[in-house]
Amino acid sequence: MTATIDLAAHRPGDSELRLRDEVRQFLDDQRAAGAFRPRSDAWMSAADPAFSRRLGARGWLGMTLPTRYGGHDRSPLERFAVVEELLAAGAPVAAHWIADRQMAPSVLRNGTEEQRRRYLPGIARGECFFAIGMSEPDAGSDLAAVRTRAREADGGWEITGTKLWTTGAHFAHAIVLLARTDGAPGDRHNGLSQFVVDLPHPAVHVRPITTIDGEHHFNEVVLDHAVVPAGALLGERGAGWRQVVAELAHERSGPERFLSTAPLLETWSSELRLTDPVAAREVGRLTARAWTLRQLSLAVAAALAAGRSPEVAAALVKDLGSRFEGDVVETVRRLAGIEPRPGADGLAGLLADAIPHTPAFTLRGGTNEILRSVVARGLGVR
Repeated sequence: MTATIDLAAHRPGDSELRLRDEVRQFLDDQRAAGAFRPRSDAWMSAADPAFSRRLGARGWLGMTLPTRYGGHDRSPLERFAVVEELLAAGAPVAAHWIADRQMAPSVLRNGTEEQRRRYLPGIARGECFFAIGMSEPDAGSDLAAVRTRAREADGGWEITGTKLWTTGAHFAHAIVLLARTDGAPGDRHNGLSQFVVDLPHPAVHVRPITTIDGEHHFNEVVLDHAVVPAGALLGERGAGWRQVVAELAHERSGPERFLSTAPLLETWSSELRLTDPVAAREVGRLTARAWTLRQLSLAVAAALAAGRSPEVAAALVKDLGSRFEGDVVETVRRLAGIEPRPGADGLAGLLADAIPHTPAFTLRGGTNEILRSVVARGLGVR
């Protein structure tokens, strides 16, 4: 891992600093206008299509895409700066998150020219949202155990199976599925393919999963002999596992893996009394951990920009970052001395948002146990 990831501190240039200032001013104006209330875990739980369209109009979605596909030819580090500011503000970015974070790079890399022109401009405008169909009942984080099957039929494909914990499928315009096209489940990584299925679809049934806080972010997606055109195949037939692994480097390494609870930590630290040395010490420890995670995440972004696929480092970011996010919630709950109040402004509301989401931090994007096995194998540990 150290041979391919440069952990040297990133020094932002003038253009990046100006970009951050622009984003911060925009967010200040949006908050002042009542456009959003900062939330913990906003990238997962706060979907606002109108807000996403406003970001698209400013050129802050599809930033790294080529201009010929509606993008802006910006660098991954410039995109990192925008994403970091949005997360730190607790802005409602969940509607476009999956499309912008990983499906745009995947369609650009693996898609046909028709798929690129169909989906990428809409992603960049904040008008095309995606869901990901990976996890399945009884499969968990073991993606190679998927049982969804795609068979060739009438010049296209017929897909049957069930996907679980599918974030945002109820408002997505398309879902990218991992399905077995060849061989048997015992073949593991061989014979898997990806498909882009437009939504709504008459044979694709999206059923809500309501979480403990009464909110609806997750879904069960049932494909009942859903027929899709031949052009729905994304990339090469049988290359789905390789394509998914490349996607996961984007999914697991971004600043959302350690900034989900940043609004909570920032608000708590700003309200902290200097006479509380225990709390001040904990703020210092958490801030130091956040800074370290940021440097590792930036290094992965730089590696992706250079055309590498740093799966091991990305898994490490997600493992360390998700544990950090949970520690932020537990520390604030233990030391802040306030009662969480759902829907409230300030610290009480942010804490109420974060507490029921904490168990998901170490599950989504692969459980921490799976991630540690990825890191161990990457480092040659047996």
